[in-house]
Amino acid sequence: MSEFIPPAKPIIGDEERAAVDRVMRSGMIAQGPEVATFESEFSAHFVPGRPSVAVNSGTAGLHLGLLAAVVGAGDEVIVPSFTFAATGNSVALTGGTPVFVDIEPDTFTLDPEAVAAAITPKTKGILPVHLYGHPARMRELEKIAAEHGVALYEDAAQAHGASLDGRPVGSFGEFAMFSLYPTKNMTSGEGGMVTTATDEIARQVKLLRNQGMERQYENEVIGFNARMTDIHAAIGRVQLTKVDAWTKTRQANAAFLDANLQGVIVPPVADGAVHVYHQYTIRVPEDRDGFVAALKSEHNVGAGVYYPIPNHRLPSLTHFAPGLDLPETERAAREVASLPVHPSLSQDDLERIVAAVNTVAGAGA
Repeated sequence: MSEFIPPAKPIIGDEERAAVDRVMRSGMIAQGPEVATFESEFSAHFVPGRPSVAVNSGTAGLHLGLLAAVVGAGDEVIVPSFTFAATGNSVALTGGTPVFVDIEPDTFTLDPEAVAAAITPKTKGILPVHLYGHPARMRELEKIAAEHGVALYEDAAQAHGASLDGRPVGSFGEFAMFSLYPTKNMTSGEGGMVTTATDEIARQVKLLRNQGMERQYENEVIGFNARMTDIHAAIGRVQLTKVDAWTKTRQANAAFLDANLQGVIVPPVADGAVHVYHQYTIRVPEDRDGFVAALKSEHNVGAGVYYPIPNHRLPSLTHFAPGLDLPETERAAREVASLPVHPSLSQDDLERIVAAVNTVAGAGA
């Protein structure tokens, strides 16, 4: 059988290894000049005009961003249930309440009508997720937030370089979080980046990531150790020079699948949206799990299922949403499968993926 094609794959090259060696030789390994430079380069690349703050994980970025935006006990933040648990977890970790609402079926992102219906006097903000690399319905969500006087935040963990109407994700909310986990569109090995609308929020995130200190031993607030190391920042700086080319390859690979797949529902792209395909997520209306298993066992092609259990049904979060009915979320959780489009794929790999999907989907028809 041919070599296994994984659904996702980190890409680390000689340049990243050389950058790590350079930092190791410098003796400046903890948060230092590499981190500061990475922050300014990240801002210039993805969100010009906005400050960026590096942290040690995407989850830490969400948590500290929410705390810096003064989300706390008694506050509600509207979030999707169809996402990784870190989104709801981060709200809960502030002492606030994640309010789970349904998604719209095409983009798998927050349904603006459901968001509007969920706003209460306790609503502090709305936290959309740009899921799989497709921007959320930010035009509508901005309007809802303004009409109700609530804040807008962004979970851009999977959406480096995505945009809507020419405006980059990460530039809409009071803050946005980008993940730098190994399988994201770019990585620092592990880490996250928080982009902020104001210098004040950026300063609060910096305080919170460093035990509440701007100057050593002058602790202004109770904080955490969520610092990024210079080793990780050095990796991220190299990846910044590559991510645009990788994104173009992801988009070209996705276009090839769009044009050739049969028997499944390929991901649509909304008008004005630039999708960066962190995941190429199809729908398999009948027996998704059997479809994924057959791709692997019969064709050695991997497919990921993100996310089979919605947040509102997770044991850790279900107490926030007892008896909640989110039909589009539940349907997506049953039907989605993410196919490989990562930049390391060859044309032969893409043709194998198409042949495997069309064979398995045809067999299930």
